[in-house]
Amino acid sequence: MSIVLVGINHKSAPIEVRERLALTPEACASGLRSLVDGEVVREGLIVSTCNRVEVLTETDCQRLDETTERVTQFLSRSDVLPRAFFEPRLYKHTDDQAIRHLFRVTSSLDSMVVGEPQVLGQVRRAYSIALEAGTAGRILNRLVHHSFHVAKRVRTETGIGVHAVSISYMAVELGKKIFDSLTGRTALLIGAGEMAELSARHLVNAGVSRLLLANRTEGPAEHLAQELGGEAVPFGDLSNHLSEADIVICSTAAKEFVITEDMAREALSKRRNRPVFFIDISVPRNIDPAVGKIPNVFVFDIDDLESVISSNIREREREAERAELIVESEIMQFQQALRALDIGPTIGALRHKLQDIARLELTRQRNRLGSLTPEQETAIEALLMATVNKISHPVLSHMRRSYETSDTDTIQAWRDIFGLEE
Repeated sequence: MSIVLVGINHKSAPIEVRERLALTPEACASGLRSLVDGEVVREGLIVSTCNRVEVLTETDCQRLDETTERVTQFLSRSDVLPRAFFEPRLYKHTDDQAIRHLFRVTSSLDSMVVGEPQVLGQVRRAYSIALEAGTAGRILNRLVHHSFHVAKRVRTETGIGVHAVSISYMAVELGKKIFDSLTGRTALLIGAGEMAELSARHLVNAGVSRLLLANRTEGPAEHLAQELGGEAVPFGDLSNHLSEADIVICSTAAKEFVITEDMAREALSKRRNRPVFFIDISVPRNIDPAVGKIPNVFVFDIDDLESVISSNIREREREAERAELIVESEIMQFQQALRALDIGPTIGALRHKLQDIARLELTRQRNRLGSLTPEQETAIEALLMATVNKISHPVLSHMRRSYETSDTDTIQAWRDIFGLEE
């Protein structure tokens, strides 16, 4: 077996590319069902967030190239981007490299903001989608759960998460830099998902005096507004409320621009050209980039937030060095567990075959033993099984040692000798 990971992230590609490849949960589920055929790609999982789109698969070690090509073709859907444009930006990892990458992602060592906690929840959701789609099997189940274990170790054994920093936190910090202080300011939050909720809480903590929340579905916005002392406004009246806001944070799943250039110009006119600050943390982007060309309007997207990383990030990066050691040790432990998992069916098949031979021979010779009590029958079978186990023990131990040293030729020789299915 082999693990294959093909993906693109904030380090390898700009948002203009990532937003074209981003997948909704529904698209992830349907895509997995079409990608995983049980032969070339035996198991699969897709992580699609604002910063990355990655496809994690399990395949036969003899079909690595075929699997990598199949996943690349899957990402190069004809209606998205020409393959020649985005393929140079892809990274392709196998086995230890793929395992290391997943462990680093789940532990937030590969995030735009090292140590941010949201990525763990994103991987959990990706795993849930794969389970529901029926594409996460024995290997990926083990791998993903081990990645959760690694993330827990990193979080508890290092100080990587001590300083509160996240994309939403950085967005608010950027607003504070633009206005010096958010005290007395009005903030408009578009969207009511996890990122929006985190941004809202940071805004309140930063001292905004008025918090407006708009969402296509009114319920979540009203609930969040009630909890944080804000005000829910109808999504349909967005243009009217846009002029009231000093800072606008947009975080929705819309496929089109929620704020257009015309809307921004009208809002600025009503504000009598007082500066307004837009932060777009949506993927795809929900604020027309042309808005940023308007005087007294500041627009930043998710990639721009990298420039706002505070000294907390440097502290986290120092802790990340300790976290990397944890990741490396866990890779070895997982590989050992994987090898034991892979050899298990072969060992079990051999043990059962030897026991079946012994039982069959006992049945053939039973008449020669004469009359036996039930207790004697049980004792004879127990003696027979104990003898088989003692004789087979050196063979099974040798098979385990061969597998631990990746001596596949010896393993296959044992399979051939005893006529075992692979």
